Amino acid sequence: MHARDTKPDLPTLAYCAVDIANIALKQKQRILLHGPPGTGKSTLAAQLAHELEKATQSCYCLCADPGSPAFGLPGTVSLARWQLDGWQVCTYEAICSLDAGRFRLPLVLAVRRLMQSQTLDNSVLLIDTPGVVRGVAGSELLQGLFEVVAADAVLALTAADRPPALLDELRTLTTQLYVVHASPEARRPGKRNRARQRTQLWDSYLENNIEHTLDLDQLNIIGTPPPLGEASSWIGRQVALLNHNQTQLMAEVRRLQGNQLTVRLPFLPQALDSLLVRNAQRSVSGLMETAIPFAAEPIEYRLPPDTAEPSQQNGGQRIMGRVGPVDFCLVNGILGDPLLHVRLRQQRRSLLFDLGEGMRLPARIAHQVTDVFITHAHIDHIGGFMMLLRSRIGQFPPCRLYGPPGLAQHIAGFLQGILWDRVAERAPCFEVAELHADRLLRFRLRAGHKTAVQLDEVKLQAGIILQDTGFRIRAQLLDHHTPVLAYAFEPTMEINIRKDILQARGWKPGPWLAILKNHLLAENDTAIITLPDGTVARVADIAADLTLIKPGKKLVYATDLADTPDNRQRLQSFAQYAHTFFCEARFIEADAEQAARTGHLTTRACGEIAMAAEVARLVPFHFSQRYPDKLQQIYDEVYVACSRVVIPPSLQHTAVTNHSALVPGN
Repeated sequence: MHARDTKPDLPTLAYCAVDIANIALKQKQRILLHGPPGTGKSTLAAQLAHELEKATQSCYCLCADPGSPAFGLPGTVSLARWQLDGWQVCTYEAICSLDAGRFRLPLVLAVRRLMQSQTLDNSVLLIDTPGVVRGVAGSELLQGLFEVVAADAVLALTAADRPPALLDELRTLTTQLYVVHASPEARRPGKRNRARQRTQLWDSYLENNIEHTLDLDQLNIIGTPPPLGEASSWIGRQVALLNHNQTQLMAEVRRLQGNQLTVRLPFLPQALDSLLVRNAQRSVSGLMETAIPFAAEPIEYRLPPDTAEPSQQNGGQRIMGRVGPVDFCLVNGILGDPLLHVRLRQQRRSLLFDLGEGMRLPARIAHQVTDVFITHAHIDHIGGFMMLLRSRIGQFPPCRLYGPPGLAQHIAGFLQGILWDRVAERAPCFEVAELHADRLLRFRLRAGHKTAVQLDEVKLQAGIILQDTGFRIRAQLLDHHTPVLAYAFEPTMEINIRKDILQARGWKPGPWLAILKNHLLAENDTAIITLPDGTVARVADIAADLTLIKPGKKLVYATDLADTPDNRQRLQSFAQYAHTFFCEARFIEADAEQAARTGHLTTRACGEIAMAAEVARLVPFHFSQRYPDKLQQIYDEVYVACSRVVIPPSLQHTAVTNHSALVPGN
């Protein structure tokens, strides 16, 4: 390794690690190591410390790379002293993120706190900087770190055939600039290797962990925490416990229940007043990585295959996407009859929300439908029942239908309007459940039979109309000048298997994992399960380490409701913290009188309800057929009230651009 001064009016000088160490020894310098990933900054720091130790000169290193630390903890900046051929960590300050570029100001402030808390006497200080060396982030980070540590010199590492990154900024900061050519053997570790290395540091820190529960009402929550209602986003998060803005210790979130946060930590804190949370989180693979945003699953707007006219392309677009364990499709698009198909991926099972025109729903899907949730019996919400009815002729189990009072009578009317003299035992059968306040009135109806059989009444708790393995359905009564229901699909939990634990214990994936998940879903913690090596264990004993269990992501479906204070209050509470919120936006603001007369929401009301409910993403739909050429205006108006609206790609840029023009006062 050699170095040369880059100033054109200075002689070219060559240095080895010993030479640089001698310079540092004589001048007691604070030396900042700057360069892109894979140029060997951490290796050079260790070499310099080793040379200084031979000269009986103490040396410290400040690791300012939270994503790929050479020592200390990921998600922190750490200060260490070189002793016995290794770095011994003295102290650290939390950032709770692996992203130095995004959180460069918190990183610089954390470095400043470290510098203020330590007396380095006559020691040499090396500053191992992050590999963020491009653009605004790189420039600001370099300048911030240089000033806050009061650096005397910079070692700029680069490949032999390339100039140093941010060379002009470096020349502006100091005349003590040395360009160090990286060793040809220096390589940037792959993304997976970096994740494994930082995870090893984190796991070592938590090796002898204990669980402790924090009352969040007693703490200041700072940083960029996810909403408290999104309990699944908290699990596995790295958090820091602070007192008077100083890091006391780090922890990992196990679960969040209400305002009670249970964490894993190495020891109990003596005093704390704040909790720092950002985006460092243990992933499903067991690695410490950057958290996936809560609403990261993509939503697609697709033209249905039976759409031929260009004028129908926007109005006919289907909405397709994913929420946790389910895929969904708004079958008739944003202008058509409401019909939301929800497919449970691992169960070969489908649910339908509303029964609008069903020509676009394949028969193979209709055969897999087990439950249908109807908001009300207007024709655009129930007219597709004929499609479902025809698809159920055969040896199928009863299909369950849920809806407001009177639904059984409406379904009976469909059945009685048809001659059923040739189906015999193949006659379709339905179980209809009507929501009456806090109970379900249930009826069995079979094609070809004139009378319905009344089944046992079901008492409800908290509006839960269906409790199944892995999910539940909740209903909320609203007003549309007639009773209507909104529905929430709530997975009870998401069970993810930690692949790193499987590998560490030599267990091969197989059917036993499905058995384990089923026991967990059924809350059979004491059940015995046979492991791949032939041994047996209780579900509770192996699930604690092997699984990451997260509460499910809620999907809420609401359409055809009047914009009244009572409806708003009910729906906002019902949809609170939903991951995906399907909500009608029937009329534009100019037609608010028509919306009030017919008991529908406007674009503004739709957006305001979604924002008040703090949903992760809003999918407006059921636009009036009068607006096939006004889709841009619809999304613009919704966006003004709710920035979390999902907009078709063809309209996204314009909607955001038009935002300022639509906000009153702009």
